[in-house]
Amino acid sequence: MNDAAYENSLKYLFGLEKFGSVFGLENISRLLGAIGDPHKSLRTVHIAGTNGKGSVATMIACILKAAGYRVGKYTSPHLVSFTERITVDEEEITERDVISLTDYIRARAHRSGPDPFYTFFDFTTALAFEYFRRKEVDIAVIETGLGGRLDSTNVIEPMASVITNVAFDHMGELGGTIGKIASEKVGIIKRGVPVITGARGKALGVLERSARGLSSPLYVLGRDFVFRKKGNKRFSYRGIAKTYDDVSLNLDGDHQLSNAALALCAVEALSPAGFVAAPGHVRDALGTVKWQGRLETVRQQPLVILDGAHNVSGVRALARFLRSRYRDRRKLVVFGVMRDKQYERMLDAMKGCIDLAILTQPKTDRALEAENMRHLAHNSIVTKDTKSALRKARQFAGEKDVILVTGSFYTIGEAKQAVNEIF
Repeated sequence: MNDAAYENSLKYLFGLEKFGSVFGLENISRLLGAIGDPHKSLRTVHIAGTNGKGSVATMIACILKAAGYRVGKYTSPHLVSFTERITVDEEEITERDVISLTDYIRARAHRSGPDPFYTFFDFTTALAFEYFRRKEVDIAVIETGLGGRLDSTNVIEPMASVITNVAFDHMGELGGTIGKIASEKVGIIKRGVPVITGARGKALGVLERSARGLSSPLYVLGRDFVFRKKGNKRFSYRGIAKTYDDVSLNLDGDHQLSNAALALCAVEALSPAGFVAAPGHVRDALGTVKWQGRLETVRQQPLVILDGAHNVSGVRALARFLRSRYRDRRKLVVFGVMRDKQYERMLDAMKGCIDLAILTQPKTDRALEAENMRHLAHNSIVTKDTKSALRKARQFAGEKDVILVTGSFYTIGEAKQAVNEIF
């Protein structure tokens, strides 16, 4: 492996971040056209929503893999390595493939002139589609990056669409009301293609109108399919035509039971297209599924948990988990967040279940300076970076305490790299 070549590929890819997030399908369509439109040969599932997209995508991919299909998966962001974003049968793309595909796409994209305008997400989306074509996947599970209607992934014609939920996040890009945010996310709905959702209230009304206008069957959690908690990480499911009793799930948090129900309904919706999973495949997949950075325990004594909650809705789910599971244990939070988030409300959602807040700042230009949060958190410590925050957490935590790292995928990614060095 030529490490220098891989670093050069990453330097090029991340250099495209200077273009930021540019919404629209013109650039991605032009880029895909330059490499022969690989997405048009793929059968896909498309997933949008505020929270739970990656978890649902992973559960769908694992169920289909267990059923014997070759499954591509495209998610974002990554925690430690770029290769996490693109997998086939849950195996990450190799660095060698990242190098060759970056060179291949870059050469063809530049035939029309020097340095055409493509964002980081445009390019990585094209890279994923081309990789899946070359790997001859049976099906690819594709997560949107942001929103839906104008997201780079919205060039696909999926066999099923999933909109996990709709809550406040990325309001600057998607709009300041639930209705406006929902209007962006329903942009992934295609005519006649079944839609599975956990949305409620005003957001569900937007979904219902859109699905009805496109003659797309709509399956709503709690109405058309349901789950019931039966114990810690155990649930039953009654779906469109399938019923499962006492299923074990290898992911923590009651919100993952809801995500599992969405995944099961999506798999049901794929059966008319020939993708069938037997009960044994479902149980095997959900009983062993792994998804890093989502209530992921990385250390014992003290217990260190990483969770990618990065908006108010996600933090509320996290707080419910802490209250239900660790009510009697002292809890410390390492919290680093992006400046465009509702960090005041996020910290407020954790009040009453956190004993000490260690505020920090991940290494990205988008991060909020930790000092700006000091007045928002009772009993808090300000640190300069994630590694310093972890050292403080180790200093103040006893063996029976819980250390939670959250607020941003950047924060938990840095913590994941540093935890073994510090503990």
